[in-house]
Amino acid sequence: MPSTPTLALIALGLVVLVAIGVRVLRSLRRLARARTLVGDGVGNGVGLLKARSAALKVALAGRRPQEQARTRANPAYDRRGGGDRRITNG
Repeated sequence: MPSTPTLALIALGLVVLVAIGVRVLRSLRRLARARTLVGDGVGNGVGLLKARSAALKVALAGRRPQEQARTRANPAYDRRGGGDRRITNG
């Protein structure tokens, strides 16, 4: 039967293809897990940096004299609405 070696090679090729596919899927899962961990770490770092920046703005605003508190030199002054963002109830 001349087709037997051809069928054997096709079967061997399919087995090798499945084995390679399994290894690639494992690698992709590991990569996704690592990407999630790195993304979480970067997100935490960005959040901490934003919090530190906000605390620094509050500390600097607290050191200004009161007559400067409602001017555009104050970073807490809202330039879009013309009001002070620190006032929450109107």
